[in-house]
Amino acid sequence: MRASDVSSRAAEPTSRIWFETQPRHLAGRGDPRHITQALRATGWKNVSDPDLPQVVLTAPDHLHTLVLEPEPEPSAMWWTLTGRRPGQFWGWSSRFGSQTPVEILAGLTDALNQPEPETDPEIWPILTGAGWAFEQDERGDETARHPDGILSLRRWSTDPSERHFWSVETPLPHGPGGRHVWRASLDDSMPRHLLAAFVTALAADEPVQRAMYDVPHTHLVSHERRGPQGEELAAAHKARLATARALARKARRKSAPAAPSGPPPAAARTTTSRSR
Repeated sequence: MRASDVSSRAAEPTSRIWFETQPRHLAGRGDPRHITQALRATGWKNVSDPDLPQVVLTAPDHLHTLVLEPEPEPSAMWWTLTGRRPGQFWGWSSRFGSQTPVEILAGLTDALNQPEPETDPEIWPILTGAGWAFEQDERGDETARHPDGILSLRRWSTDPSERHFWSVETPLPHGPGGRHVWRASLDDSMPRHLLAAFVTALAADEPVQRAMYDVPHTHLVSHERRGPQGEELAAAHKARLATARALARKARRKSAPAAPSGPPPAAARTTTSRSR
């Protein structure tokens, strides 16, 4: 029996009706396969324990790991991404809440398979250029706020001389104190191009497709029955995986050592012996 033969969400997206939803940062988590299958297409391995309700993926170079571990608490952190540079023993770790939209997190995970640029990109101009308001307090902590007043990104530390962290928060308007749609905590030691890729996805305003009961707080979003449906969404996902495979092959060819020029050693020896 195949998974698709069982009544479950594995049969999506063809088994449901989809609604165009915006803003996407409040649209709910979406389909985790948008991330996990794209990584698998680029050579990441699934090393999960089949008896546990989790997904553990490791990169081909063993420098990065992504864990998806669902928890029942609404505020739980479901995604944990860890990484380090070659030759480093200690690395960085970033975590993302259960309702983190996969399209936003994919901005970061897709960048894991891209070459690192020669210069570090700036972070705050990505947001201010999208209309976010930026402020810095007397302690040096920096915050950018989305025009809707709900979504914010903050860089902070307990002491200016100590390690910094980045936090994404989406507090529920007029809700109980401490309640959020989703949260994220990102390590400041994460390579800047990865952070920039995540922030770029955070600032994007394209709508996303969600099913009827997938949005955690419908009063915060526009949720209309229009946009691509099952077969179109399936085709778009298939094209996304094909693109991921092609980019991974290109990156591997670019990083592969150059082939030696001239004839191989054996051929060179034969040529030399014949000339004597």
